[in-house]
Amino acid sequence: MRKSLLMLLSVIFVASALLVGCGKSGNNTSVKEGQDATNKGEAGTESKVENNDPFEITIRHTQVGESKKFRLAMLQDVVKQTEAAVPGLTIKLDAVDSEVNRKEKLRGEMAAGKPPEIFDVFGSPDAALYAKEGLMLDLTPIIDELGIKDKFTTLAPFTVDGKVYGLPIGGSIEGFFYNKEYFKQKGLTVPKTLDQLEQIAEKIKADGKIPFAQSSKDAWIPLMTTNNLWSYYAGPEVTYGFKTGKTKWTDENMVKAIAKHQEWVKKGYYKKGELGLEYADMRNQIITGEAIMMMDGSWANSVFRDPAQAGDMVGKIGYFNMPPLHEGDPVIVMQDANNGYGFSNAVAEDPRKLQAVKEFIKNMWTEEMQLRGLKEDGVLPAMKMDLEQMKTASDDPLMQDIFKGVSEIGTSFPAFDALVQAEVNTALSLGIQQIIGGEIEPAKMLENVQAAQDTANAAAE
Repeated sequence: MRKSLLMLLSVIFVASALLVGCGKSGNNTSVKEGQDATNKGEAGTESKVENNDPFEITIRHTQVGESKKFRLAMLQDVVKQTEAAVPGLTIKLDAVDSEVNRKEKLRGEMAAGKPPEIFDVFGSPDAALYAKEGLMLDLTPIIDELGIKDKFTTLAPFTVDGKVYGLPIGGSIEGFFYNKEYFKQKGLTVPKTLDQLEQIAEKIKADGKIPFAQSSKDAWIPLMTTNNLWSYYAGPEVTYGFKTGKTKWTDENMVKAIAKHQEWVKKGYYKKGELGLEYADMRNQIITGEAIMMMDGSWANSVFRDPAQAGDMVGKIGYFNMPPLHEGDPVIVMQDANNGYGFSNAVAEDPRKLQAVKEFIKNMWTEEMQLRGLKEDGVLPAMKMDLEQMKTASDDPLMQDIFKGVSEIGTSFPAFDALVQAEVNTALSLGIQQIIGGEIEPAKMLENVQAAQDTANAAAE
């Protein structure tokens, strides 16, 4: 096992310290073999499979909880289609929390060389590392055969040396959801600058409400705010340079960005005790009217459009991009398609499993499913779709706000965790929680992250 994967094993234990109350998932079920060796073929090539004996594959997914019920229903429909098309196939669904899957379970399985046949995965840097270790199936011939290779908005996060090792399930942007009814009652308008956003936050706080809903038990949640702030203060291009050493975490503008997040914490713009709150808690802060604004990914719209989850707040929530430092400056927004599904390279050795994987891809990545994801779950398409076509897919006011947000983007960037190594992500996660907890100052926190970056960069040489 090469050095990069050995490093992952050590990261597992550090990352675990940042997670509280991690649940257990089911064990992988052994698969009946018995395939005829003469039926084996390369991925993407047609191979006739005569064996109809029962066999099983596992899909590790992260569609856990009420907020992901629509996405889970889509996956279940694709599973049924795939099982019906492949004789003898049974697909086992293994549900695991996203953070637990990414930072613990999948890393451990990859280090052991035994991932599930199909699994939820982030493209960059995760899939790239696993692919370089020979653990992920090369999908290039499969998507060529199915005629979908050029139909994605981007495959860059899943591409290594020109080969594709995973497929994004959807796209997303990050911005602020807000209580439109409250804004109207108080005579507030969508801010055009960061100063205006802070002025609104002060008025909300003075009214006895929480300006920004946030839950920081999982560090990636507050880091959405931090990442967008530093992309304004230091520029969206800064994150691309950390891995190469071209830019430094300790840059003075990075310090300013972290200091701004720290300032918002100190001013009481967030609920006290946010470090102990789960992701669902911050959505509830908006739904109950306790908080007025919330930084989150566009995917969160499904919660606010569902009467079972949002109740009377359905139709009363809007969306806007984080505004720039100065009015008229380009709007900079996190926009990517970095989360999707990967496939074990071991599948290539079994023609029946390979057939199942091809059928799964054929059923999952269609215009119909992309539109369904947009309509039912509010997930922006990962496959190419005209903005006007997207607008016609949903007349929901919140979705129209999100489409408007997409149209306003001047510069987009991928989330930081698509551009830095896992151990750097761990250091940054610890750092932002220390900032929120008042345990460290921005400059020192960034020194610690840069030290982790230096170590990671040296290990990659």
